[in-house]
Amino acid sequence: MSDIKKAPVPSEPPPSYEATPQNPASPTPPKPSVLRPPPLDLPALTLLRRRRTILASASPRRKQLLATIGLTNIEIIPSSFEENLPKSASPFEYVLATATEKALAVYKQEIDNESKGEPAMIIAADTIVVSNSGQILEKPRSEAQHIAMLKCLRDTGVHRVYTAVACMAPLESARDPGYAMETAVEETAVKFDSTVTDELLLAYVKTREGADKAGGYGIQGTGGILVEKIDGSFDNVVGLPIRVVLKLIERVVEKSEDGDILEHDLLGDEEEEEE
Repeated sequence: MSDIKKAPVPSEPPPSYEATPQNPASPTPPKPSVLRPPPLDLPALTLLRRRRTILASASPRRKQLLATIGLTNIEIIPSSFEENLPKSASPFEYVLATATEKALAVYKQEIDNESKGEPAMIIAADTIVVSNSGQILEKPRSEAQHIAMLKCLRDTGVHRVYTAVACMAPLESARDPGYAMETAVEETAVKFDSTVTDELLLAYVKTREGADKAGGYGIQGTGGILVEKIDGSFDNVVGLPIRVVLKLIERVVEKSEDGDILEHDLLGDEEEEEE
């Protein structure tokens, strides 16, 4: 007879997938200070650091990734778009259309904001996980669905993560449609460790780390123990391919008439240095 004891079954159910309650009696631990390198000295980023830049997402991971290129003054305005597009299109088309609609929803909401002024840039993104069989997996809606989702990813080989990014800026002219927009979709192949046990999957689900993530796992956190290897961009799996974002930002600034403002700002800096 084995001497191994089973872990006790929790007396209380895990937190709801709809909302994780906070315990007001528990003190909030202090956040460790993070030393960051100097921000990238690029004209487009210099412009956005001085002006209103919106991330159309409530994801803290996307905000953190934008901070790696020096965009730390990001304004968070989650898109009101319902993300209910039909999944009959290809995953590429579906994720791109969703990111585009997210950006447009925030643009329409904020373009005539009298108190804050129109935004200089709106950055929107959408991430989906696609199983080896072609099924689009978004955020799990229950514990049972969460477990089934992770088992599917473990048992069916390589799955793919698609993140679409849409960057847009208003045009000063009345030229239709009134804004400049650039979009892109990044793809990363991910393989779970096929030897991961059901017990480990259940233990991971109980942490709730993956409850708010497409595919039901966070590769940058505890969920990394489920992953054997990836082929492509790591931060794309996290939720925002920052290399792609930077390229789109530069293209939008170049296409929009804000380029004139950018040149004016840089000339102003040179004059101040000469004085």
